Formats: sequence, C-alpha cells, structure tokens
Amino acid sequence: MSAKRVRLLIWKEFTQLRRDPLLIRLLLLMPVLQLIMFGYVVAVDVRNLSTAVVDLDQTVASRQLQAAFSGSGYFTITRTPASEADLQPLLDSGTIKVALVIPQGTQDRLGRGETAPIGIIVDGSDSQISAIGSGYASQIIAQFNTDRRTSSGAQLDAPGIDARVRVMFNPTLDPINTMIPGLIAAIMMISLMVIMSQAVVKERESGTLEQMFVTPIKATEYLIGKLTPYAALATAQMALVALGGLYWFKVPFNGSFWVVLVGLLLFMFTCLGLGLLISLVSRTRHQAQQAVMFLMIPTMVLSGFIFPIQSMPPAIQPLTNLIPLTFALEVLRGAFVKGSGFEALAVPMLALAGFGVVIFGASIIATRRRIAE
Repeated sequence: MSAKRVRLLIWKEFTQLRRDPLLIRLLLLMPVLQLIMFGYVVAVDVRNLSTAVVDLDQTVASRQLQAAFSGSGYFTITRTPASEADLQPLLDSGTIKVALVIPQGTQDRLGRGETAPIGIIVDGSDSQISAIGSGYASQIIAQFNTDRRTSSGAQLDAPGIDARVRVMFNPTLDPINTMIPGLIAAIMMISLMVIMSQAVVKERESGTLEQMFVTPIKATEYLIGKLTPYAALATAQMALVALGGLYWFKVPFNGSFWVVLVGLLLFMFTCLGLGLLISLVSRTRHQAQQAVMFLMIPTMVLSGFIFPIQSMPPAIQPLTNLIPLTFALEVLRGAFVKGSGFEALAVPMLALAGFGVVIFGASIIATRRRIAE
C-alpha cells in the first residue's frame, strides 16, 4: 500500500468537499439545529416495564401487592432477587427498569394499623420511563390502599402502604440528561449515512468513477481515502454535540470517556458501511436518498430514540434488536447517565461490534468486487 497515494486520495476528497461550500455549512449547521430541536422534545407513554421484586415479607399482603403491579399492564415482573443488593447489577445493565422492595414485617404493620413503607426504585437513564413509571407505581399503591380499606371497612384516613420512590441515575427526571447522549449517536448516523450514500454514486454520475478504477489504486487505498474525510467530519460533529450538551445544556457525565469512545467508534463503522453499501448499489443520487430515507424512518422509530421500546407492542419489540442505533443508545445513555463500564455494557458493545464486522465487512467486499470488475 502506497502512503503517497492514500494522502493524495484524502486530499482529493477534502478538495471536493471544499468545492461544495453549501455541504460544509449544512454539516456544521445540522447538528446544532438538531441539538436545539430534539433537545427539548419529550416522548409519551410506557407499558410493560421490566420489574424486579424483592419480597422480604413473603406474606399474603406482599403477594397481593405484587399482583397489583403485574396486573396493571404497566409492569412485568421479570426478576425476583433475594436481596436489595442484587438490584444494582440489574439496573446497571438495563435488565430491569423498576424495582419493588417489600420489607419484612409489612403485613404485620398493616395489621396493627401502622404505616408500612415500601421502596420503589426507578431507572432514571430514560427520563420518559422514569417519570411515567414512578407515576404509575404511585397510582397503583394508592389504589391498593383504597381497595384494602374498602375490603376491611377501615377508616378513609387509616394508614396503609407508604410508597417511597427513588429515581436512580437521574433524580431530577430532566429529559435533557437522557436525550443529549442519544443525539450524539443519532446525529452521527444521519450525517454519515446521508453523506456516504452520495460518495460513490456522485462519482458514477459525473463519470470519474470509471477513471478512478483504471488507475493503479488498490481497493484498500481507495477505501481509506474515501472514508477518512467523512470519519473526521463525523468525529467533529460528535465533539460539537457532546460539548454543547455538557456545557450548554449542563448534562452530567458520570461514566468513562473510553467507554463512549469505543462505543461510538464501533457504531461509526456500521454507519460508514451502511452508507457505502447504499452508494454502491444506487445508480443515481436520487435512488441513494430514497434508500437512506427508507432505512432512516424505521431506525429512528424502533431504536428507542423517540419512543421507548417498552411502549411498543410485544410483537414489535424483538425487531429493535436488528437496529444498530438501539445498542448505541444503550451504550451512550448507560455511560453518560448511569456511569456504567465495559462490564455492564458488554452486551450492547458486542452487538455493535457484530454489526460493524458484518456491515462494514460487506461494504469492503462490495467495493473490492466493484474495483475488480
């Protein structure tokens, strides 16, 4: 591989970008506008929240309380840990979104006419889920107390269950704290797919692609020269959005810089590969634009960026695992809001690595075959 040819190819791409000043302005203006627009948007409803119950009482009252939660349709009990200490790993990894802790002696306190406190822990890494989930939990407890008083003939002011809600990771329930980390990945995906989808097809339309292929350029050199400028622009966009979120919107950063960097790099390979594949199979720039829109709409809707995955029908939720952005959001929100490390985010990291190998690898193979033709 010739370093000189690679430098010349990189210089050629930057030169073409300079000749299109409107594109440069859009690349710099688009993340700022999206940051402002999406930064103040909050989504809506949530159902079937994965819930863990720590039942230290093991009585009729505790089982009735569990039944009230599971029968509401808003909470699905998926874990029953033996102790409260077992909840932290489940919350860090995103396995559960809500935890119900029923202390020992709850039924005895209710029988003596005393107030019985229980703990409700909500994952605050998604502000929509945490706000709505904590509200639903409080409503269920209130209805449970009302039903119990009615069935026992107790006075309306008689003590009952006292729900003590604790929101972890984002106690202020500020939606900005969870929206900005997701914007970093979403803006990078949109920018790279839009730009890369035009990279090859633009040269095909202008007739320079065939000239490029008859030159003594290897496929590896062509790929490095083609992808490097756009990867650099994507990195600048990520830095711009991250700095805007941290210093303008005052989003707290509780995690590791290296976790965010590795997650975004893995996701970048997927975005570059998708854009390059679209550009290779498209005959015109209009076709490439239509293909990007075709992929972008389900990606934004199903990834959990706009609408919580828990609010989707159960039949639709498995499809979210086919969207790379879903796992990028898990990594960024986990690192920014929860402070999760590589161990807690191992599953989404491996998923991003798998997407990157498959999609970017396919784009490399397709490019090699195109040059070899």
